[in-house]
Amino acid sequence: MGKLGRYAPASRRGDHVPPKGGPQEAGRTAGPSEAGPTTGRPEGGPTAGPPEAGPTTRRPSAGRRLLSLRKPRTVAGQVFLLQLVVVLLLIATAVTALVIQDRNRAIQEAKDRSLVAAESFANARGTAEAMESDDPTAELQPHAEAVRKKTGVDYVVALSPYGFRWTHPDTDQIGKHVSTSYGQALEGEPHQTTFDSSLGKAVDSTVAVFNDKGTAVGLVTVGVTVNKVTSVVQQQLPVIFAAGGVALLLAAGGSALVSGRLRRQTRGLGPVEMTRMYEHHDAVLHAVREGVIILDGDGRLLLVNDEARRLLALPPEVEGRPVTGLGLSPALAGLLGSGRAATDKVFLAGDTLLAVNVRPVGPKEGSVATLRDTTELHALAGRADVAGGRLQLLYEASTRIGTTLDVQRTAEELTEVAVPRFADFATIELLEPVLRGGEPTGASRDMRRIASEGIRDDVPLYPVGRRMHYAPSNPVAIGMATGRPVLVAQLAMADGWRVQNPERAQKVIDYGIHSMISVPLKARGQLLGVVEFWRSEQDPFEPDDLSPAEELAARAAVCIDNARRYTREHTTAVTLQRSLLPGALPELSALEVGHRYLPAQAGVGGDWYDVIPLPGARVALVVGDVVGHGLHAAATMGRLRTAVHNFAALDLPPDELLAHLDDLISRIDQDAEAEGKTEAVTGATCLYAVYDPVSGQCVLARAGHPGPALVSPDGSVTFPDIPVAPPLGVGGGLPGEKAVLRLAADSRLVLYTDGLVEARGRDIDVGLDMLREALARTHGATLDDTCQTVLDAMLRTRPSDDVALLVARTRLLDPDQVAEWEVPEDPAAVSRIRAEATRRLESWGLGEAAFTTELILSELVTNAIRYGKSPISLRLLRDHDSLFCEVADGTSTSPHLRRATLTDEGGRGLFLVAQLSRRWGTRYTDRGKIIWAEQAIDGGATGDVSGLLVANL
Repeated sequence: MGKLGRYAPASRRGDHVPPKGGPQEAGRTAGPSEAGPTTGRPEGGPTAGPPEAGPTTRRPSAGRRLLSLRKPRTVAGQVFLLQLVVVLLLIATAVTALVIQDRNRAIQEAKDRSLVAAESFANARGTAEAMESDDPTAELQPHAEAVRKKTGVDYVVALSPYGFRWTHPDTDQIGKHVSTSYGQALEGEPHQTTFDSSLGKAVDSTVAVFNDKGTAVGLVTVGVTVNKVTSVVQQQLPVIFAAGGVALLLAAGGSALVSGRLRRQTRGLGPVEMTRMYEHHDAVLHAVREGVIILDGDGRLLLVNDEARRLLALPPEVEGRPVTGLGLSPALAGLLGSGRAATDKVFLAGDTLLAVNVRPVGPKEGSVATLRDTTELHALAGRADVAGGRLQLLYEASTRIGTTLDVQRTAEELTEVAVPRFADFATIELLEPVLRGGEPTGASRDMRRIASEGIRDDVPLYPVGRRMHYAPSNPVAIGMATGRPVLVAQLAMADGWRVQNPERAQKVIDYGIHSMISVPLKARGQLLGVVEFWRSEQDPFEPDDLSPAEELAARAAVCIDNARRYTREHTTAVTLQRSLLPGALPELSALEVGHRYLPAQAGVGGDWYDVIPLPGARVALVVGDVVGHGLHAAATMGRLRTAVHNFAALDLPPDELLAHLDDLISRIDQDAEAEGKTEAVTGATCLYAVYDPVSGQCVLARAGHPGPALVSPDGSVTFPDIPVAPPLGVGGGLPGEKAVLRLAADSRLVLYTDGLVEARGRDIDVGLDMLREALARTHGATLDDTCQTVLDAMLRTRPSDDVALLVARTRLLDPDQVAEWEVPEDPAAVSRIRAEATRRLESWGLGEAAFTTELILSELVTNAIRYGKSPISLRLLRDHDSLFCEVADGTSTSPHLRRATLTDEGGRGLFLVAQLSRRWGTRYTDRGKIIWAEQAIDGGATGDVSGLLVANL
């Protein structure tokens, strides 16, 4: 093993890693050149022949030319190949000898360079002293790197006598031990070795460093690759290749001269081309299925192939004869003899339809004509046009039929597609249940004509709307029974069709209608109706027309069935929604209400509204919206409306009521998710308002819903700022806020859903401005007129979303309808309060109800004094048909009704109140609670209550 393997970072076994930035990295070569001599098609090669050679002469293929180069058949090619081989052998021999000689010289020069560098560094002043110093690496490393860079060697490494590195181009190798023997160098004998490294042939020289006492204090090893030495071959190779190139050019020039002379003698055709020309000539004469005629400038035939002889029925020997003397038609003979260019000119030759193409070959040099038999092609083209027309008809049917989910419109689209491309007239009848969206049961075959289309309007066919019943022998009835289309090619001969109505059948025939196809409309195995196609001006229907007629009917039947099913679902959803929306709104003394509801164009939605009477002549107004359409939205709307009624019966404030709705919808969604249902209620919004006609106060709260509009008595329109909470079901239990408005009498509070102000392509701010302008124009109008004016201004077309609109005109109760007393916490004050209340009832003309009212207020006031705390108050309120007795106190404890036993001395007070009043309840206020009882005053006194009192004693 050489010294380079001992001291360098890699060994001769191939694991050599060149030092970073060292000469080995810089001198690395790319290896042998990948670009070698390539054999390609010569750019300036000879052409297939001169122009006068005619269209049958073609250039040889690349494979033929390559084969010609490998096996030259011409003398010029063989001479050129021999010269090429001789020149290449001479060049290869010279280069090989030069490379061997230069390689030996380079190895010797590399040995000399590495040895000189090693001895110079070893004998340099200070090298021995540095090796004997305390830190040889610090002293020697800079000098070693400087010597390596100046001399161009690969590495300069200083070693201790024991084989540890002091210097190295790769600092990571410093301090590491070299295990290979280096005894020869320590004895003073320079040691050199040559080996193969990863960068090629390399030389390593190692010498010892001695101090003044003659003791070896260290070693110096220097390595260099042979490629570092300048090569003589690299300088002489261009000269060798240049001389070889000149020789090749001279050989190629001589060969080109010989080849050119030979080509001129053969009119530019070589052996391959001559062979190919003969093959083409034979194919043209006997094999091709296209007639070919070659004529000279005088119109005489030079060449006629077998196909041309067959097409033109030419005699055996026609070459040399003029084309005008062959018995051809004058037009065809004139075209061929003129030499004019022609493309696909059609001529009749006997029973054959020929397409003729003529191309002149130079001026006065003749022409070439080709003949094709297009008789079958013409027939196929006609059938292809018919098939293409039918495909286009079916394509239009797929795009134009079923654009809506309306049964009648879908049927009309079928007739519009069929007329006039397939038929002159088309009529459609459907079963009665299909028109209503029901399932065709098959119990009755009575149908109604719903669509008719034709090229004229005065056709004597039955009009649209006519109820149709076909006799069993009628072709329409036969098609309905068999489920297959029926063709009547001649209506005048169809007795089964004529017997249906002979008089009208004769009118149809006299009108000119001569044939008909009847196709049943079937979908999912059920008969929906029938379509008839009629022709009067077009050719009679043929059996081939049954297939497109059946395809048209099949496409239309699927669309009609979809429309029918949608009609059924839509009718069901509308019925459900109408049943869930309020009917006639109650007449109230607190408000006058006008309302409108418009369903969306896409179908039933989830918008809703309601007016709920509350105790104390108060009224609750509510408007909500469930996002989406269809049965799910309608059903969800009904559930929300029912929940609002239940929560309103508890007399909850608006913000608390919306919080309960939010919890309810969250539970509904959780139940739906647990059951695996994908439909949820998320996205519902609501606005809830409570109006009190005594104080004119309106308390509002909203969850994700648009705020109301307020029209003052003077006609000005504002949009009050109402705090908004998240939509129902997504609030996460966050508490909402409420707002309190003071409304003057004759104010109008407008509640609506987002479908009124939002629209595609219109910002909500624009919608609110439009609503403000519309309401400003309704000053003095009735509430119904107000609703209609708003809808006309906001909705130019049928809305894409549901619209609910509720307009309430406020009223205030006359102060004379309300009586209030402050009640001290003294049971003795009950009799005084009862007496004052009786006098007020008599002043209202309600003396007959005084006794019952005294019992009710006595119980309520006594309970408030006994169980409540100050302040305690009593209020009597007279509405148009009700009398309300309200007792308020400062506690929030609610009394509850119970049934007293026979031995109980008390506990019957609330029971008496519940029996004597129409309804009673408790509502909470910010300062306590109010217990109220409502009596009906339209029917007079409540009657004798003595029996009730005795029964409960």
